[in-house]
Amino acid sequence: MAVKDMVVKRFKDICKERNIKTNELANLSGVTPSTVYSMMDESRRDVSIVVIKKLCDGLDITLGEFFGTEEFDNLEQEIK
Repeated sequence: MAVKDMVVKRFKDICKERNIKTNELANLSGVTPSTVYSMMDESRRDVSIVVIKKLCDGLDITLGEFFGTEEFDNLEQEIK
């Protein structure tokens, strides 16, 4: 799994656990819903660390908490 896919999966998992919809995540984070929907789009390959930080802020978690999972630790190399 690519890092962008893992980022999206992690946000979806957290939102599901907290029963938060995409629009609500955007509102909590101070970003537009289109920004969040764009990030969640599987055809897009890039994701901004600034957006990730804002979404983490909206969820009241640190970047360390967000990325500190076994799934992120075990990601395949992006360089092929």
